[in-house]
Amino acid sequence: MGSEITRQIRLDIQLSAGGGRLEAVWIGPGPHKAPTLVFLHEGLGCVSLWSDFPARLAEITGCGALVYSRLGYGGSDPCPLPRGVDFMHHEGLRVLPEVIRQTGILDHLLVGHSDGGSIALIHAGGNPCPGLKGVVTLAAHVFCEALTRRAIEAARQRYLNGDLKARLSLYHGENTHCAFWGWNDVWLDPDFRQWTIDAFLPAIRVPVLAVQGQNDPYGSQGQIDLIQAKTGGAVAIDVVADCGHAPHLEKTDAVLTAISDFMVEIRI
Repeated sequence: MGSEITRQIRLDIQLSAGGGRLEAVWIGPGPHKAPTLVFLHEGLGCVSLWSDFPARLAEITGCGALVYSRLGYGGSDPCPLPRGVDFMHHEGLRVLPEVIRQTGILDHLLVGHSDGGSIALIHAGGNPCPGLKGVVTLAAHVFCEALTRRAIEAARQRYLNGDLKARLSLYHGENTHCAFWGWNDVWLDPDFRQWTIDAFLPAIRVPVLAVQGQNDPYGSQGQIDLIQAKTGGAVAIDVVADCGHAPHLEKTDAVLTAISDFMVEIRI
């Protein structure tokens, strides 16, 4: 499979949305030739932190893939701090539609990890673009849990006193400060304890696959239980055993199979 992936067309594309330039990569066929997988990264993620997962999923499914870094992450422009507690609403309702229109995407599937999964659900239930066929969430948050805040506080200590800052700098470069504090400060803001996006779920009309690691330190099964209970469209749940917060990286083959099977079922 690796040799096939290396032959895929991979292009750095020019993209500007949300008030700045975004680092963005297109993999595989364009939107007029195949559906597009749109990848939305986690709270500390960026294009490169997806590793080869987008390319592998595009190869298996025959789709194109758009992978981009939000403002303040990776090679994108920095953004003002602090972020507001509604920053994911802004990304899902305003920035993501702009990205999809600007790239000419037609039929598409959103694939969101952690905060990116939350952004995907907000978009699907609040301002979905024409051509949205489904949503895949990987460890998405739909409400703020005490265990999530504890894990984020632990990450803060690793950033201040451990090696997390150095490791993140390999991916975010000059955006390292912006990426970490833009995520960490807002999640630990006292006002964020009341954060929830469950009001968007009933308006979602496309199928959803919600994937959760059984041992995720950042979220309990209560997250996917709420997705299943309140989402307006059909919901499939996949709890991945012996897995933490990044199912697509920890159990890659199983997650690739789950998503590709889901896409067959919903006929993308």
